[in-house]
Parts: sequence; C-alpha cells; structure tokens
Amino acid sequence: MEEVKKHKAILCILGIFFLLSAHSVGIAQTEDEENNISIYRRVGPGVVNVTSVVIDRDFLFNPIPREGAGSGSIIDASGHILTNHKVIRDSTKLEVTLSDESKWPARFVGADPDNDLAVIKIDVPKGKLTVIPIGDSSKLKVGQKVLAIGNPFGLGQTLTTGIISSLGRSIRSEAGFLIQDVIQTDAAINPGNSGGPLLDSTGKIIGINSVIISPTGASVGIGFAVPANTAKRILPELIEKGYVSYPWIGASVYPLIPEFAKFLSLRVERGAMISEVVKGGPSERAGLRGGDREVRVGNSLILVGGDVIVEIDGEKVMSSDDLIRMIRDHRPEERVELKALRKGKFLDIKVTLGERPPRK
Repeated sequence: MEEVKKHKAILCILGIFFLLSAHSVGIAQTEDEENNISIYRRVGPGVVNVTSVVIDRDFLFNPIPREGAGSGSIIDASGHILTNHKVIRDSTKLEVTLSDESKWPARFVGADPDNDLAVIKIDVPKGKLTVIPIGDSSKLKVGQKVLAIGNPFGLGQTLTTGIISSLGRSIRSEAGFLIQDVIQTDAAINPGNSGGPLLDSTGKIIGINSVIISPTGASVGIGFAVPANTAKRILPELIEKGYVSYPWIGASVYPLIPEFAKFLSLRVERGAMISEVVKGGPSERAGLRGGDREVRVGNSLILVGGDVIVEIDGEKVMSSDDLIRMIRDHRPEERVELKALRKGKFLDIKVTLGERPPRK
C-alpha cells in the first residue's frame, strides 16, 4: 500500500511539473494552426466593420432610424472598401470601424445589386490601412481550406475556418438575378459576416461572404460567397462610375415549362416567353413582340401570346434565366441573333443590345 502511495505521489509531482513547464514554454501549434494565426494577424487589420443607418417608417409614417452592421475588406491604399450591397442598401449614413477601434465616416462609391457587391470609401492616413490582396477564384478546389474574418452578431474581428464544400453554385441576389459560380463553404458565416472576405491559406480574398442557408438565421454549415473574379471584373466600373454597365434586351420574360406550353398548344416545351417589350427599347426596335392576352394561372394573371425565345446565337434557351445569363455574356451595342417562335412559326431576329438603366 505504501508503495502504491509513493507511485501516486511521484505521478502527481510529474503531472504538476509538466503543466508548469507547458504553461511556461507554451504548447507548440500545428502547421495548420500557425497558418490560421499568421493570416489573422496579417490580414485581420484589413477587415472592417461597416455600420449603416437606414430610415424606416412606423405605422404612423414617422421616420425611425434603424442601424445595421456588416463587414468589409480594404482593397487599396486609397481607402476603398469592398462589401455586400445588402450591407449598405438604402443607407443615409455609413461608418467604418477599423481593427484599432477607430471610427471613420464612409461615403458610397458604387453598387452592383445583381451580384450583391458594393464599394465604399474612407479618408484616413495611409499608414492606418492594411490592404487585403484579391486572389484568383477560377482555380479553387472542393476540399480546399478557407478562412472567414468578419463581424458576426456585432462581435468584431472574428475568425472561422472551414473548407470549400462545393463550387459552381448559383444563388439569386436580392435584385432577383442569378449570381454564377458561387463558392459554397462550411466555414461559419453568421449575420454580420456579410461583406467580409473569404480567404485562402495564403491570405488572399477568394470570395465575398454573402448569404447562408439556415432555418434559424445562424450558421448551419452552408454559406455562400461571391467569387473574387466577379468582384475583380466589376470593381473598375464601380469605382469609376458607380455602377456596372449591363447589356439590355428591353423585354420582360418568364420561363416556359412543358405544362404551360401544352396548355397554350405551343410547338416547344421550353424557352423564354416575352410578356412585355419596353417601348423604344432594343426588343421593340428589332420587332420582337410581347403578350396580347391574359390567362389565369392559379391566383395570377399572366400575359401570353408573346414571342418565345428558344435560341440565342445558336445556343438553346431553356428558361428565362438562360436568356439573361447568355445576354450578360455580351456588352451593350453588341448584336445577338435570336430564334423565336411566333404564332407557330420560327423566326430569326437580330437584336442590337442596349445598356440597361442603372439599378438603385
């Protein structure tokens, strides 16, 4: 029994010695942990908190200021900050908090609601700015490590890590347009992370955190980021003129599905049906026609009888989203050739695209 007590005492002394030694010299980090720490220290100061003030109305239509918060990334030495459009939408006042807790007024520079991106600017001494480089999102792979830094729930400078769980996703922006090639990640993204950077293991921005899928409003492991290459493509226009020039066909369209095509006795089952053309717009000038009668589908009245676009430049159009995506591959003033079904006959119609009026 005495021998057992002696062994226990020795083990206890060794345990205390180990704990004291570990406390004094520190536990060595893994290579992955060191990478996380390095990126957070190096890139973290370039991530900002964005606070916006929006004026709402109560039931008596009295103005009530409402404050919102999101995140953003400093992208150049001039103080331009990349964030989500939803973070600054309808704001009457913008304020940016840097990592040193200093607060600076910000001004709106430009926005692209279609891709949920916006640029704001602060005027501060250049020595206070940490610029985060923008990487290449075209070479990403599923399983690749990513890091997110942001302002979830108002808790600034929070780091989460994860992997790219899928690529090539499409999500619909609040403006109603599909954002292509979206990055899906399991890195925790919560309210307030919107607009913050999704980083690769070198500390470069490969995405801008945008939305999550969640029944509770908090992260459940499915988040989406707008790809960095989308941001790089539109940033020059946003900074130069405040909006992005998109090609415009000047028509309202909706998807044709087999059930509806059968109901209308059409020769095609899929395509983009024109409901209305804008007076004086590209479609009207080219001779395209909108609907001429209304039919009730469920509780909705739909304008039918318009041209059904089934091809653009020889590529099949299966839905209105297809048509919009294909048109957006062009530039204003370029010409496209459409194949359209009208009153049972196929027509080839050339349309010179216009420039879409800027969205607010």
